[in-house]
Amino acid sequence: MDSGNTAWLLASSALVCLMIPGIAFFYGGMVGSRRILNMMMMCFGGASLVAVLWVLYGYSAAFGDSLGGLGLLGDPLEYLGLSSLLAEDPAASIPGALFAAFQLMFACVTTALVAGSAAGRMKFGAWMVFAGLWATLVYFPLAHWVFAFDNADGTVVGGWIANRLGAIDFAGGTAVHLNAGVAALALALVLGRSKGWPHSHGQPHSRPLILLGASLLWIGWYGFNAGSALSAGHSASVVFLNTAVAAAAGLLGWMLMERLRLGRSSSLGAASGLIAALVAITPACGAVSPLGAVAIGAIAGLVCSLAIELKFRLGFDDSLDVVAVHAVGGLLGTLLIGLFATEAAPNGVSGLFYGGGFSLLGIQAVACAAVLVYSFVVTWLIAKVLQLTIGLRIPEESELKGIDLMAHSESAYLNDEDPVELGAPARP
Repeated sequence: MDSGNTAWLLASSALVCLMIPGIAFFYGGMVGSRRILNMMMMCFGGASLVAVLWVLYGYSAAFGDSLGGLGLLGDPLEYLGLSSLLAEDPAASIPGALFAAFQLMFACVTTALVAGSAAGRMKFGAWMVFAGLWATLVYFPLAHWVFAFDNADGTVVGGWIANRLGAIDFAGGTAVHLNAGVAALALALVLGRSKGWPHSHGQPHSRPLILLGASLLWIGWYGFNAGSALSAGHSASVVFLNTAVAAAAGLLGWMLMERLRLGRSSSLGAASGLIAALVAITPACGAVSPLGAVAIGAIAGLVCSLAIELKFRLGFDDSLDVVAVHAVGGLLGTLLIGLFATEAAPNGVSGLFYGGGFSLLGIQAVACAAVLVYSFVVTWLIAKVLQLTIGLRIPEESELKGIDLMAHSESAYLNDEDPVELGAPARP
């Protein structure tokens, strides 16, 4: 065991875990004051359920030996319950249990991201069922496609995108962000629009909470990206630098676009540009130079800002712009590797602008198309089946009054005139 690598991955796992409350605060600040508790509970509840499923069979489905050697799904029984990871492997650089914990956080974060498209109008119980089915049928297989690499000795066969196709996705532009964004679109289409949308499209109730959430995500993203190097060395250092400068460029890019289009730059736009750039640099952070990272971050900030208009033009209610930020950002970042990749970066391949031709761009496009189609179709089917069986939408009256009271019998903010909640101590 390498103690330095182990310490770095322990720290990275904690940083990625920090992204879960980061998403909760970011999304919570973007919704109305009568929806914030439900939004945050969707993030925490979905992530917690996925964590349990990860122990039961999720890790096996993602990182077990590929069934039939096809690279489509790992053996869900190979690491059942994760007891086999308790024994120390003297040949490993990091403990197997630690790698499982690190990847667990990815599964939790991805599921929480999808919740943003259903804010304020989906039954909490239906969301929890959806989250479990979605992780099982969509995320775990896609994680196998993208993150599971063949063992050098051939004892374990991994996913087809990582090994057979050879696409570059350093930390999850396809399996995490493109996947979550496309799934959010499918769920939004099945759920339908909020009452009165888009004319009653609510304003964020707390911009400080949005900035707090974005700050936590920015910090956590260093563990997400640099931790994916799985070692405390040169690759993690380059990735860390690329992540930092891309995020800054994305914030500036979104602010510039707002300034040009609207005559002012907003705090919500700055936070959104930051996140969009972090999404875009996630797959590319190990393949590009710092200048390439700045270019990718800036492009993401500019393009994702414009992509917000898609939901109004196409008529789908993606409440918190998961599609514009994560689907578009993840797609951009993955494809731009085909242009900006340089052999000098840790991934060691060259894109079009560095003499590599169009081949890498084509490989990246195939990976994106496969994830996009699979995620959308399976997510739509899951949501449609649940809609026809247990139902997805809360009653219209509850939607208008706010989902927090209906779903959780709680309010985030109490006035002096509000009745004391049953079982709660009276305020002095």
